Amino acid sequence: MQFLPRREILTLEEIAKLSDIFIARGVRKIRLTGGEPLVRRGVLDLAAAIGSRIGDGLDELTVTTNGTRLEHFARGLHDAGVRRINVSLDSLRPERFAHVTRGGDHSVVLRGIAAARAAGLAVKINMVALAGLNEDEIADMLRWCGGEGHDLTLIETMPLGEVEEDRTDRYLPLDRVRRGLEKQFDLVPSLRRTGGPARYYDVADLGVRLGLITPLTNNFCDGCNRIRVAATGTVYGCLGHDQKVELRDALREGGAAQVDALLNRLLAEKPRRHEFRIAKASEPAVARHMSVTGG
Repeated sequence: MQFLPRREILTLEEIAKLSDIFIARGVRKIRLTGGEPLVRRGVLDLAAAIGSRIGDGLDELTVTTNGTRLEHFARGLHDAGVRRINVSLDSLRPERFAHVTRGGDHSVVLRGIAAARAAGLAVKINMVALAGLNEDEIADMLRWCGGEGHDLTLIETMPLGEVEEDRTDRYLPLDRVRRGLEKQFDLVPSLRRTGGPARYYDVADLGVRLGLITPLTNNFCDGCNRIRVAATGTVYGCLGHDQKVELRDALREGGAAQVDALLNRLLAEKPRRHEFRIAKASEPAVARHMSVTGG
């Protein structure tokens, strides 16, 4: 991991200013993600600045986190106006969790989730479904979420960035997972839509919702209205493309008018669909990793 020079990163004030520009253009929901947003110094000040716009053009501010610092930030996030968070949790087994996260402490994340619930935050668990690694505990994760009152979203592995292993060894089609879960749970297709990639099912016997993000088995691009802003001010129209515009210098040198012109170009050229491929020996759709643009 290489860290960028501070001058190449948007300041918190610049991120808040960009948020105001987006809101003025009609953006109603903003998510702070990463990487890991809670390691950014001053992130609660940023959340409070954006959260102050809720009810004034903004409907919702949410956060996606790995949970490692959530125990200490949950109350502050709620105070800033956040009401929902996503927590990445690919396993309930401490040793397996440590393997997937390269040394992460499972108990720290669980304490963070408990702190979030105590602070009044609704928690959704994000679990990447990995063949031969955690597929044997997906049903257990859904039961655990039901017992804790958390919704669960399962995600197919996405071919982003270079990795050490062949992705086809870990690819687990979620249509197969869904059929297996339907033998154990009452899954009712939901009409819920968020403008994102997930398709939802109400788990009637558990009282929670199951989301499936299926970039490979069931393309979701027709319902996606999201764009992603990297920490450098680069804005991507799609996770699976390098189509982008650079807003950092435009914001610093030209202000809102120049930013608006670039955003008009980005949206006009937004790709029709991603280019994810999982075949053996195929190149990733893009070289950048998910941590660059967030989930």
